Amino acid sequence: MRLMLAIIAACLSFGMSESAMAKDRRASSLPGWEAVGRLNIAGKYMCTGTLIASNLVLTAAHCVYDAQTGRRVNPRGIRFEAGLDGRRFKAARMVSKAVIHPSYQFRAGGNAQLGHDIAVLRLSTPISRSEIRPFTMSARADRGASVDVLSYSYHNATRASRQQGCHVLSRRTRTLVMSCRVDFGASGAPVLDVTPGQAPKIVSVISSKAAMGHRRVSIGTALDSTLRMMMQSAI
Repeated sequence: MRLMLAIIAACLSFGMSESAMAKDRRASSLPGWEAVGRLNIAGKYMCTGTLIASNLVLTAAHCVYDAQTGRRVNPRGIRFEAGLDGRRFKAARMVSKAVIHPSYQFRAGGNAQLGHDIAVLRLSTPISRSEIRPFTMSARADRGASVDVLSYSYHNATRASRQQGCHVLSRRTRTLVMSCRVDFGASGAPVLDVTPGQAPKIVSVISSKAAMGHRRVSIGTALDSTLRMMMQSAI
């Protein structure tokens, strides 16, 4: 299937239709949701990130770039607030290091590079597994798969929302096109395979939104072996 996609960075714009909002639920309806948190970036931007090890957070690569200057943000100016719910959070840490996918190149003008838009952030100190259990990961995200998205947004900056039952419309190597819809701040949000009786697994990271004809869709970066190397580099 050939797709004509107009790409816009997810951290910049995402509108939700009434039908999409009907599927939106509080993130707390998913066990272990506290591994997802808000990233406060240099006091200027926000994204969403997910704990994938006691001291590592997965997010989108473009989140660690200044959208105005195109320069890398000092990682020590990024704060991760895990399980933020209103004025309370489960744990909060500053970031000490950021590792970008080796094939990623930031593009100014709001257009995200597809297929490589992931980053791993190392926290200043680990978060104990007794506080929060990190999400596991999987490469399973084929066309037709049902997925959920947990994200923070500028409209819901202090409470994560969960969009359930959206679908993978297409997959090309590491790029997923999905029916999921999110809002400002959703960049880096985890796309989850939620199978009854099993722990949720991250299969992708939200990168951008797009238009497929008159239909609004979202774009994600699928996970592969490169992520393991990035995690090792971040430690």
